[in-house]
Amino acid sequence: MTEILKVEHLTKEFNLEAGFFSKNKHKVYAVNDVSFTLSKGSTYGIVGESGCGKTTTSRLIIQMYKQTAGTILFNNRDVATFNKKELKEYREKVKYIFQDPARSLNPRMTVYKILTEALKYSSQWKGKEDAFNRASKIIEEVGLSKEDLNRRPAEFSGGQRQRISIARGLIMNPELLICDEVVSALDVSIQGQILNLLQDLKKSRNLSFIFITHDLRVACYFCDTIGVMYRGILVEEGHAQDMYKTALHPYTRLLFDGAKGEVTASNQEVKTTLQKENCCPFAYRCPKATDKCHNSLPELKTMENGHKVRCFNCF
Repeated sequence: MTEILKVEHLTKEFNLEAGFFSKNKHKVYAVNDVSFTLSKGSTYGIVGESGCGKTTTSRLIIQMYKQTAGTILFNNRDVATFNKKELKEYREKVKYIFQDPARSLNPRMTVYKILTEALKYSSQWKGKEDAFNRASKIIEEVGLSKEDLNRRPAEFSGGQRQRISIARGLIMNPELLICDEVVSALDVSIQGQILNLLQDLKKSRNLSFIFITHDLRVACYFCDTIGVMYRGILVEEGHAQDMYKTALHPYTRLLFDGAKGEVTASNQEVKTTLQKENCCPFAYRCPKATDKCHNSLPELKTMENGHKVRCFNCF
């Protein structure tokens, strides 16, 4: 399959100190040497607990942040080399859907204005008539009606507001949608409706997705491939359909146990990454950790079935 996105050795460091006189000695290593590929028309899920670096990775892809190191190739072009015009065109093709629609939708704007405001300043602007036709078509495509274009976000439920956010992302006919915890704030029944909507859009528009979530069950249902992150490092990658059976890394198994409501001795808070990892990032929580785990960083090894895992004790 054709690759639409390729991330290679992506790294991001944030300075803890700010200001003109700061020495920038203290840093947070949010993303550490992450690599993965996304095929056109498929979904790559990035899964992990809060603070694992999954949202930072997604925002690097859209270039909200600039990476410290590594490359992001979109249709075989390095996004870091884009000039202002090319970056604007790139952001028309890659759209970001936020977790909380109540915050990401301007409460003073009508739905029509929310959908068309960015379109007005894009290369796709063809006038008010075309904008209205686009908005009318998109709002119905996500399960709402034309009459809703004149309403404001406060008049809608959480699920309906997320549909509006999705419509806003679709109005420029993007190739890739980045969904950041788009169902985590919704009731379980509404989650299913939104996920089914995204599946339908994926098929009808041949969309590609980066799907960010902390819930492995949701990822296994919606994604084609899952990458599990911990403390900024990709620790495992495999096919979503059978990940619950093939998962090897102790952290991935822990996430599945947590999804089933099981509590284990290794359920501890994620430590902030204030230095470069020189050992297994999960060693301090892992019941199987050895001295080697505490002293060396394992490689992300690929198995015969394409499954990848970063663990000394999984082979």
